Amino acid sequence: MVHFADSLTFCGRKVVAAWASLPFPALPGSSLPATLSAHQQDVPWKLLSSWREHKVSCCFAQSVVLRGVCKARPSSSPGQQLLHSHESPEQVLQQYLHTLFPGAFSTAHVLQQPCHTRPPFPQFFSPLLTRQGFLQDKALGPSSAGPNRGVQSIPVLAALQASPGLQQLLSGLCQDLQARPVRRCSSFFTAGVEQDDFQEALEELRTLSQCYETGFGADESEDEADSD
Repeated sequence: MVHFADSLTFCGRKVVAAWASLPFPALPGSSLPATLSAHQQDVPWKLLSSWREHKVSCCFAQSVVLRGVCKARPSSSPGQQLLHSHESPEQVLQQYLHTLFPGAFSTAHVLQQPCHTRPPFPQFFSPLLTRQGFLQDKALGPSSAGPNRGVQSIPVLAALQASPGLQQLLSGLCQDLQARPVRRCSSFFTAGVEQDDFQEALEELRTLSQCYETGFGADESEDEADSD
């Protein structure tokens, strides 16, 4: 995991944010290009990390894995023409990422196997989901759903992303630590932490947050993106 994170954190960056879509919003029988084309204005996954920014318009690097949605049937829809020009599901997802985040270093992986959610997996899903985790127009009634009406599998997307929004998270953490009267926390220094070491760690955290400012290391980021 350390080596994987290192591949996304060039230019002095060391932190990535986690995103997920559980389940990934797809209609029954829909192709991957059709599903992604429905989300061309905003990504269909949500932030799991704890910072206030819940919408990212750009990023430096990202790795995205999609499970359970890999069909790439041809379509005549104009909005899907660009995505359908690629053959494999990985290429479709890769092109989608490059369209939303131009210039970012992106890796994409698509797996056919969905995520299984049979018991004891908690059934906290919407009634609008089929047993395979796909969206439908209306919920199925108890009679039509059958005795095993629980969702048995779902398509899932997970992503790790290094984006400018992490600058707010890191700088906010630095400000919170500076505001705390650490000298009054005897257990803090009993553990072996010296005041000078603490101040040095704060300065390193402040420097790290600056690495996520837009424009920082732009030349290096472009070189990494071109090498993809």
